[in-house]
Amino acid sequence: MTVDSFAGKLAVVTGGGSGMGRELVRQLAAQGCSVATCDVNADAVAVTAATTWAGAPRDVRVTGHACDVSDEAQVLRFRDDLLEEHASDHVDLVFSNAGIGGGESFVRSPRELWERTFAVDWWGVYYCARVFLPLLIASGDGVLVNTSSVNGFWAALGPGVPNSAYSTAKFAVRGFSEALIEDLRSNAPGVRVVVVMPGHVGTDILANSLRARGLPELAHMSDAQVEEVIPRDAQAKLIEAGVLAKGVSIDDLRQMLVRANADFRDKAPVSAAEAATVILDGVRSGAWRILVGEDARKIDAAVRAKPEAAYDYAELFSALAEEPNVT
Repeated sequence: MTVDSFAGKLAVVTGGGSGMGRELVRQLAAQGCSVATCDVNADAVAVTAATTWAGAPRDVRVTGHACDVSDEAQVLRFRDDLLEEHASDHVDLVFSNAGIGGGESFVRSPRELWERTFAVDWWGVYYCARVFLPLLIASGDGVLVNTSSVNGFWAALGPGVPNSAYSTAKFAVRGFSEALIEDLRSNAPGVRVVVVMPGHVGTDILANSLRARGLPELAHMSDAQVEEVIPRDAQAKLIEAGVLAKGVSIDDLRQMLVRANADFRDKAPVSAAEAATVILDGVRSGAWRILVGEDARKIDAAVRAKPEAAYDYAELFSALAEEPNVT
């Protein structure tokens, strides 16, 4: 099913306080779609909603809601509030976009951190599907858009850099979405599912992930909080790898985190706005699988071509280097 236009529709966007979520809200509203967006950061999502609505077409309504998608009770409250504020008995599109990083190691990371990351990135998608599917069915032509990741088909970040909780959740999102293709086709033919697989997109996921752990803005972390994020054993490995200088100070580490977040956002090959455009174009075209970024396309192709070499990094990176760019 293609989408001729987003005009006149009602969309739900989770994680709308920043990054791809915020850009999805802006672009949907600009195209005539009313939007209810949520984020665990109440202030950020309020700004997204207010600034977007101020510049939206006359018949468009944009509302912002505080919601932790890993808590089903909060998702249910979000649903009830948005239906009341938009005076609707259905929604047309649901973008399960909210996500955080963390829980890099199943072996070494604190269990609470691992499970918090998994809860947001997997249970958040699951709860939104459970809560909003009846409203998508009521739409008659609903679309459920679940954001997975390049780490939904490649479960690492490279040599010595595990990404355990995030990858596990993103594999679950991808598998769940693919399983829904036939399920919806058989049991809810008026709804289709889309899975989004972004590579490196310029967002504030580092800062947002730390905020989700209850930590302050990067520049305002205490010395103890900086060492919580980069423990001494991790510092030693970074020094050994030449990433950090010997005798690095806590303030140096704090500034490194600030720069890392800014570089991830500002030096990414794909901006959040560009990613949102790719996603909406894919949804409009009827695609069920949307790769965002050349890195996502290349890694997907390499892993599919030779899955047994996915974690033989020399062979994998060699294959990536040999593959020509697609223009």
